[in-house]
Amino acid sequence: MNGFLAAQSLAANIVFGLSALVILVLSANLAVKKLIGLADHFHLSTTFMGVTVVSLATSIPEITAHLVASVGILRGTMDRQIGSAIVLGTNIGSDVVQQTLILGLVVFMTGVLSFRRYFLWKSMVPMIGTTIMCLVLGWDRSYSRLDGLILFGTFIGYMYYLYVDERKHYKREDNVQEEVDAPKNGRQVMWWTVISLAAMGFTVLGAQIALNVTELIVVRTGISGSLIGVVLLGVASALPELTTAVSGVRHNAHGISLGTLVGSNITNPLVGIGGGALVSGYWVPRSLVHWDLPWEAVTGLILWGLLWVTRGKLGKWGAFYLTILYFVYIVLRVVFFAAD
Repeated sequence: MNGFLAAQSLAANIVFGLSALVILVLSANLAVKKLIGLADHFHLSTTFMGVTVVSLATSIPEITAHLVASVGILRGTMDRQIGSAIVLGTNIGSDVVQQTLILGLVVFMTGVLSFRRYFLWKSMVPMIGTTIMCLVLGWDRSYSRLDGLILFGTFIGYMYYLYVDERKHYKREDNVQEEVDAPKNGRQVMWWTVISLAAMGFTVLGAQIALNVTELIVVRTGISGSLIGVVLLGVASALPELTTAVSGVRHNAHGISLGTLVGSNITNPLVGIGGGALVSGYWVPRSLVHWDLPWEAVTGLILWGLLWVTRGKLGKWGAFYLTILYFVYIVLRVVFFAAD
């Protein structure tokens, strides 16, 4: 694949890359829909579904990109610095766009979103804590396998805590079963599982092509790999979260929307960066620890503070501020942190 792409013109590579992004997003969306149905079949509340199963499913593009890049780095088929910059930029860029622009768009569509106080503590505080953990571990400009173990282990521990809490406090009425297309019997569960796995396979293929094309573009143009990840791939890989959040709002399942957007900001770093670092370790670009991760942490704190002051209500003015924060982040990133 690398030899074929290297023989093509830059324009042809861009076309291949965009096509791969389409495959990645469409296949991830299909996997998300099926996994939502499977989660509903096993009686999980909408908020729990959003924070765990759905956030994990919508993070498939970021997770598969990390695994593909890490295997490439380990095998020597992908440059360590370029590969690391691309997937780390994509991961953090996706998180920032979710907690600012996408959350703002969802609020503009609904008029208002309501966050319960327990959600602010049980989900949003871990989201901010995850970002700070990535910042501290990456401050030495690398994510070692030990760092990866710490991040991935934290995810396992957090999922276990949420599952125990869910089994304690689950109420059947928390679900919106009439709004979710779910399997009805064991045979359908098996079929939906097969479809989900096949969709994830296409996601891996799309991630592989997109990463190879992006690496070639970085080499040929000299553009920062993390900048491409933040600006382009980060937005593209956040599309499953956007479509899932919008779908949740349309079906009056706000727990899905809130849980997905916040849960993905926990899953992306812990599973994506943690899992990838476990495989190969990463080189960390200066811009990631000096700008992207601090900005994500500050944005998360601003969002948390805003929701605490408004007693969990996020209206259109709050959405407007979040949207402005995203564009300020991108402009300053391009102006002051264009290089890795």
